[in-house]
Amino acid sequence: MKKAISLFVILQAVILISYFFSSKVFANVETAFLSALFIIIGASYAYKRMVLAKVESGEYVEERDLLDKIEDPHELYDDIEINDAPPEELNLKEIVKEEKAKVKPLNVKNMKYGVKGGISLFRLVPYLFLVLGFIALKNNNILELWYYLPSLFIGIIAGSFISKEIFA
Repeated sequence: MKKAISLFVILQAVILISYFFSSKVFANVETAFLSALFIIIGASYAYKRMVLAKVESGEYVEERDLLDKIEDPHELYDDIEINDAPPEELNLKEIVKEEKAKVKPLNVKNMKYGVKGGISLFRLVPYLFLVLGFIALKNNNILELWYYLPSLFIGIIAGSFISKEIFA
């Protein structure tokens, strides 16, 4: 947590130096940096909450034996069935029907988790800050994309480091 706070303070001190060059530059850099930082931190927090909720509900309880974990840690080869029959003997229509049956249909339960993660206030408020900040800069004729876009990139990088430090 101390690393995250010190990184944020150092970056804010560097951004404050830009105020001495021009208030337009400062406004662009600060708005873009904070927007990207809040978006990354908010998305990370919302994702962490969603994963913890799924774990608490018992959705991820499947336990595998140790040898299976070592041989196939990412479960890539669990459901593979190799059919060595010649192509003339294969019934493609039956194979397609079997594969379609394996695909999970879209249902309300699955949609609930996707919508819940996407409409989290921790994600929407930072995006609102980004859009309103951009509009405010544009309406006041102080938007300078040469400073705004690199500041977004710096905010994304700083946000990823800070969120990793905070939510790890």
